[in-house]
Amino acid sequence: MLSSLVQRLAPSATLAMSQKSAELKAQGVDVINLSVGEPDFNTPDHIKEAAKRAVDENYSRYSPVAGYPALRKAIVDKLKNENGLDYTPEQIVCSNGAKQCVCNAVMALVSPGEEVIIPAPYWVSYPQMVLMADGKPVFVEAGIEQDFKITPAQLEEAITPRTKAIILCSPSNPTGAVYSAAELEALAEVLRRHEQVYVISDEIYEHINYVGAHASIAACEGLYDRTIVINGVSKAYAMTGWRIGFCAAPLPLAKACTKLQGQYTSGPCSVSQVAATEAFAGQQECVEEMRQAFERRKELIVRLAREIPGLEVNEPHGAFYLFPKCSAYFGKRAGDKVIENSTDFALYLLEKAHVATVGGDAFGSPACFRMSYATSDENIVEAMRRIKEALAELH
Repeated sequence: MLSSLVQRLAPSATLAMSQKSAELKAQGVDVINLSVGEPDFNTPDHIKEAAKRAVDENYSRYSPVAGYPALRKAIVDKLKNENGLDYTPEQIVCSNGAKQCVCNAVMALVSPGEEVIIPAPYWVSYPQMVLMADGKPVFVEAGIEQDFKITPAQLEEAITPRTKAIILCSPSNPTGAVYSAAELEALAEVLRRHEQVYVISDEIYEHINYVGAHASIAACEGLYDRTIVINGVSKAYAMTGWRIGFCAAPLPLAKACTKLQGQYTSGPCSVSQVAATEAFAGQQECVEEMRQAFERRKELIVRLAREIPGLEVNEPHGAFYLFPKCSAYFGKRAGDKVIENSTDFALYLLEKAHVATVGGDAFGSPACFRMSYATSDENIVEAMRRIKEALAELH
């Protein structure tokens, strides 16, 4: 009855775990949710005020498919001032979140049978989007011992005549890994030898960065015309529900994304676009305040996780995720419950410790699990206490 497309897609594991957590909460269980990838802060007041004005000024009609000119201009200015990248408004396409932007880019680039390189661990939706385009995901594994970042040699080995693109995410969901400018240049050196390969550069966590300036591969020599930069307001401005993302791309690709979007969603929410314009063009102090809070929480959760026997913990340099290796617990049991893999591990933590996390299987890294520390210091301390106690019961 259902289409072959729907049948070959997997449901989102992060949303599934969040749903399980919500069901337990509805039953009165005190669950600490470390499974959700969204800031726990409220949208800053000056951005909310812009949205209220937009309602009063009757921004209630369809916008252009690619977004209002004022928003696209604000994005052009942001890319110039913060990233040193020169775009025109015609190269910007605003969508219903960065998620749609990534999917637009994949659909605009990939033909059936073409390959897309996806470094693993990866965000759960990347491979599914490639499958939606009838493409072939090619996974390149980067473990905790290399800070979850692929090497130029690994990239070179993965490229074939059928390779159409690579999807890079820095800072990374799920690992918090950040590619430095030098590391991106080393990857760019490989890509310059393979002119058919495009880069989809997911930079949505740009401002949640603990190592200084953000680097974009679009700034590397020869890569500007083959890179689609993906970004938005969700993470930096605590605007996940406003659903505004953007891509900045070579003009033919921007036009292709607009063409696609015009057929299945048209332009994003008009009021949200006005709010996003204020986010990019208005005062930026809120971004740094939230970044500092995330950095403090990162240091807290890393310290507490390292106190738990059996977990291998690296130091994330961006985003708000910790991705410890938990495979030392595989094969252990509590009563008749055996931990076979990271999904079992995450379910055990939910049922026993009442802490929601996400198993690494969903991210292409079955030896690890993901915790989001986009929550209060108190929640982090209590969650790690519960996890430590629950894991001590395994034998």
